[in-house]
Amino acid sequence: MTKSRMMALAIAAGLGCGISGGAAVAADLPYVEPVPLATGGWYLRGAIGMSNQRLGNLEYAYFNEPGYVTDWINEGDFSSAPTFSLGAGYQFNDWFRADLTGQYRGKADFSATQRVHNLNNSDLPEYFSDDYTARKSEWLFLANGYVDLGTYHGITPYVGAGIGTSRNTISGFRDVNTELNGGGYAGSESQWNFAWALHAGLGFKVTENLIFDLGYSYVDLGNAKTDTAYNSDPNWPSRPNDGFKFKNITSHDVNFGIRYLFN
Repeated sequence: MTKSRMMALAIAAGLGCGISGGAAVAADLPYVEPVPLATGGWYLRGAIGMSNQRLGNLEYAYFNEPGYVTDWINEGDFSSAPTFSLGAGYQFNDWFRADLTGQYRGKADFSATQRVHNLNNSDLPEYFSDDYTARKSEWLFLANGYVDLGTYHGITPYVGAGIGTSRNTISGFRDVNTELNGGGYAGSESQWNFAWALHAGLGFKVTENLIFDLGYSYVDLGNAKTDTAYNSDPNWPSRPNDGFKFKNITSHDVNFGIRYLFN
């Protein structure tokens, strides 16, 4: 046998030992099941904010009754009020998430003024006014969905929408009539309404699990009402009525919150 053939056989034998030895070592290692990458997770959220509310119109059974013409000096304004919300949700992927939220909306002061032209009642002045005041608060419960529009340098813009219900409460309703030295009042009343909201905002990623949230919401809260209204002066009998009705309440809200992700 020549030297070259002997050398080739030695090299082949060495390679065969290396392969069989490597296979034996690999067979001794434990098998690890591949773990899929996480694409979502549960989260908790909380927020505080301020409301900026609007009233469609105030209704009462005896507005614009025959013989009187009403002009509104102030059709109805609400002051700003604080909001406090908590919720829980699920981040399905990098683009979509959904949550359930409960929000307490603090008492906002209400005021409205009307001027009444008396056409035919000689017992009353030709003109007189009514100044209405009250307070309003709500409990708002929504199911929300959001689309996250990509993350840029740790900032994620988003849009969303929600539907649910709102329990609207009117309290402390008063009517002051300066010219007649009179007025009226109505007791507190609450009612449930269908509610919906549109959302937009920015999420600021602080850590892998913590996100600061600056958001805006347009909220339709439905309607509200007082209990039965009465004259303050017992010498003026109270006419049958079903209270004052606050129609089409909406709000522009600004919120600052946090989201904590469990993943």
